[in-house]
Amino acid sequence: MDAPVPELEARARACADALLDAEEVLLASHIDADGLTSAAVAATALRRAGIPFETVFEKQLDADAVQGIAASEYDTVLFTDFGSGQLDVIAEAAGEFRPVIADHHQPADADAECHLNPLLEGIDGASELSGAGAAYLLARALAARGPEARLANRDLAALAVVGAVGDMQASGGELHGANAAVVAEGVEAGVVSETKDLSVYGKQTRPLPKLLEYASDVRIPGITGDERGAVSFLDDLDVDCRADGDWKRWVDLTDDEKRSVASALVKHAVSRGVPAFKIDRLVGTTYVLEEESVGTALRDASEFSTLLNATARYERADVGLAVCLGDRGEALDRARELLRTHRRNLSEGIEWVEEHGVTTEEYLQWFDAGEEIRETIVGIIAGMSMSADGVARDRPIVAFARKNDAETKVSGRGTGSLVGRGLDLSVVMREAARAAGGDGGGHDVAAGATIPAGNEAEFIEHADEVVGEQLG
Repeated sequence: MDAPVPELEARARACADALLDAEEVLLASHIDADGLTSAAVAATALRRAGIPFETVFEKQLDADAVQGIAASEYDTVLFTDFGSGQLDVIAEAAGEFRPVIADHHQPADADAECHLNPLLEGIDGASELSGAGAAYLLARALAARGPEARLANRDLAALAVVGAVGDMQASGGELHGANAAVVAEGVEAGVVSETKDLSVYGKQTRPLPKLLEYASDVRIPGITGDERGAVSFLDDLDVDCRADGDWKRWVDLTDDEKRSVASALVKHAVSRGVPAFKIDRLVGTTYVLEEESVGTALRDASEFSTLLNATARYERADVGLAVCLGDRGEALDRARELLRTHRRNLSEGIEWVEEHGVTTEEYLQWFDAGEEIRETIVGIIAGMSMSADGVARDRPIVAFARKNDAETKVSGRGTGSLVGRGLDLSVVMREAARAAGGDGGGHDVAAGATIPAGNEAEFIEHADEVVGEQLG
């Protein structure tokens, strides 16, 4: 079968050849949902190819982390979901190991022999191919050397889809570009299905009233955030939304019942004055993992990715990786516990932002949570807060959280419309962080950095200047 992304096939082959020549590989990956799925895809492909390896995770691939990796004495290091933005740092240490990079972030100004990144071939790494997608292309190239030719490893497309969804690449309700090619392979392999459905989180697991009450992407007066309103709405429908006295989940409804609820929801939104462009967002593409059990978080790509984020943000990347690799016992139970903690902390974080507000500069807005919000989730809260009262959507938001006594974590979030006007937060984070004595990078719409504690004002000054230059 032809390669799903032919523009990257030669790079994928070069990376695969380097791995096949290695005596032993150190697999180093990022810790978010995209990083965990990237690691799982790469780990499975390495195991199937008979290549010995060990896995490590890093919150951020800075100079200290690269030096630690260099000291591990592996002859080859595979970086997944990071590495491109640190090419210059890796190049300085590469005498100790051979780097192989499968990433999708903005590359630093340096060269690497084995570098698989969609941006190098004109493919948008922020919206068209995730880190897990890059790892999937590498897995396909490794499989091409085996007896099953290109048919092997196509089952890993399911994890690549989870990574892309977790990386917020389903813009407009669906995956595009190279991601869509990966989805198509997953569908053909029988591990993924895509359908048009209600575009809300929790269709597999949440009781119907909670599904509607917590659906905040499109706020519907009288339902969103209103438990009684959601129950009343469902009770007024000519649909049996209960079974044996308990509320059904969305996945429990028949197709006809789903259409009835969705139609009534749209009519209710129209009657309450919700704009048409927002109503259109109520329906989108749902990605289902066919080999997972119905009614579990792992069945839906969005819920799966949220579960993985919960493990990574609380220093348990090993749990997330185990779930990706098939552990449906102890690791899955632990992941569910972490998810409950994660949801509670996100809710409390949003409340903190709403209570304390943001500071507005000429071109950006920001808040400093100090130690009130964990540095591993402050970026998520920054993005979520752009829908909160008192936070503007016409300028990017920057969030600070204390990483340790010496360092501050910085997260930046924008919108698609701001990117369309020229915003590139990867550049903003890198330039402002370096001016403030740190470093950073990421994507145009979402990026991060680490700076010395106490240099926040200097960072904001430079970041506001760069954003102003970008937005004119």
